[in-house]
Amino acid sequence: MALVVPAAETDVVLHAWDLKGRPSPRATTGRRGAAAMILVVELNERLTTLGIAVNLVTYLTGTMHLGNAEAANAVTNFMGTSFMLCLLGGFLADSFLGRYLTIAISAAVQSLVSDQSRAPLISFTFIRPPPSARASGGQLGVLYLALGLTALGTGGLKSCVSPFGLDQFDEADDGEKHQMARFIGCFFFFVSLGSLPAVTVVVYIQDHLGRQWGYGICAVATAAGLAIFLAGTRRYRFSKLTGSPLTRIAAVGVAAWRKRHLQLPADPSMLYEIHAAAGEPQRVQHTDYCTFLDHAAIYHRRGPSGGSEASKWKLATVTDVEEVKTMLLMLPIWATTIAFWIVVAQMTTFSVTQATTMNRLIGPSSFQIPAASLNAILVGSIMLVVPVYDHVVVPVARRFSGNPHGLTPLQRIGVAQALAVVAMVAAALTEAARLRRARAVVPVSVFWLTPQFFLVAFAYSGQMEFFLRECPKSMETLSTGLFLSTLSLGFFLSSALVKAVHKATGGGHHRPWIADDLNKGRLDNFYWLVAVICLLNLLAYFATARSYTYKASRAGAGASRWSTTRAWRYPDEAVRHTRHG
Repeated sequence: MALVVPAAETDVVLHAWDLKGRPSPRATTGRRGAAAMILVVELNERLTTLGIAVNLVTYLTGTMHLGNAEAANAVTNFMGTSFMLCLLGGFLADSFLGRYLTIAISAAVQSLVSDQSRAPLISFTFIRPPPSARASGGQLGVLYLALGLTALGTGGLKSCVSPFGLDQFDEADDGEKHQMARFIGCFFFFVSLGSLPAVTVVVYIQDHLGRQWGYGICAVATAAGLAIFLAGTRRYRFSKLTGSPLTRIAAVGVAAWRKRHLQLPADPSMLYEIHAAAGEPQRVQHTDYCTFLDHAAIYHRRGPSGGSEASKWKLATVTDVEEVKTMLLMLPIWATTIAFWIVVAQMTTFSVTQATTMNRLIGPSSFQIPAASLNAILVGSIMLVVPVYDHVVVPVARRFSGNPHGLTPLQRIGVAQALAVVAMVAAALTEAARLRRARAVVPVSVFWLTPQFFLVAFAYSGQMEFFLRECPKSMETLSTGLFLSTLSLGFFLSSALVKAVHKATGGGHHRPWIADDLNKGRLDNFYWLVAVICLLNLLAYFATARSYTYKASRAGAGASRWSTTRAWRYPDEAVRHTRHG
């Protein structure tokens, strides 16, 4: 006789709650409608942050009268801080506020900061230095404070939007699981949808009508996104606070260190675990990786009373230990994806400065493309990559690899990093050609910069897919923060590299690589240096990726030799192990 599931259990979503703390009704909460209202916040965040960032370098050099190197570093530090604060936003969301409140507060901060005077915090009219005079320390301080508050709002939003969107789907339901898979693609579409007007319409308005109007649009858009997000409150599915994954990781490490002298049991089933209750997620199986951490799950009775350890700092479950192992195994991949974002940093800094010296007229018309709008090529390329990958790359890759998904996430990251090297080579060659024709009557067309923008568009979805797919369910916010921290550290490394190169080549009688007047510098040499750094990083990435084992392979094969040599190519280990033996 067929098993009949009570209607009460199918009408609600397990482990999800509505606004009043009751089990979340399946029919009236979550799914695509709720996720779309969350994604509107991400769209408007991109419009605001990118609308500030892409044209900031021209403001710093043209209005605040900073040098090219200093202006570039100010932009990359702003972007780096924005992404690094995602870790803080994730910590607050997991430990105290929850994802919903973190998104609402962060969106409100961005809206209020931008709306104070239609620019970040204080009107540029009040901090603008006299013509041809460098901005004072006080004027720069006000500007950087405004940018810092904008970055704070960005960090809270980006750390929670994608995890909260995923909360709206029930993995136990086949239909909703399919919708969840499409959510990631929609996320990148909304990111691009917000980015495109930021680098075209907003930039044009900033250059021709005034920055106060451009930032006014950003303020209105952010407020509208917040209103739409709040309007969906009754439709959202909420998850209970589980505490910060950072605290859990620290607790497992402390417990393992305290018990490092104890002998591990021969049978892993003797390690401490809480068996899943009815309706709870399945506990994570034990693996033979990072066995030192298994000491944290040794159930060790202490004291004459025989009382058991209750503190998480003394005893961890196998599930907690395995989740920490998963995050640790992802760190080498994380470390070797940072250098890629040094390349992206050049797209929003020196490439924009290059564009100001080039011919930006379209055909015989008098319309001149704003220099910062060159980033539209990058945004458009990202939007183009998704359908091209799905309909062209996947079928071809499937034919050669046998993998139904085409390229694995690790392979996609590897291809992206290889293309980043090619992009920097193209940038160096383009700059060398521009310098040779710098004194020509007809300057080089700005569209010569197109290849370097187009080639870096392949990376975004592959990296985020890897971090979201491989992380434990309970650590999605931290995993999103890890992905965004690669952007942050890449931008910070770009700042450090620019500062070092400027100091090393800017003195004496040598021609500086990064000059305030690009025609008197050798920016092409700097691009060659970045290309070499990325090539070395690519080699390190290949070595790391080949030794990485996908989460599904670790669970299914128990850390077999097969999984460590082939899993980077075949993430669906259960299928591949059967086929290849």
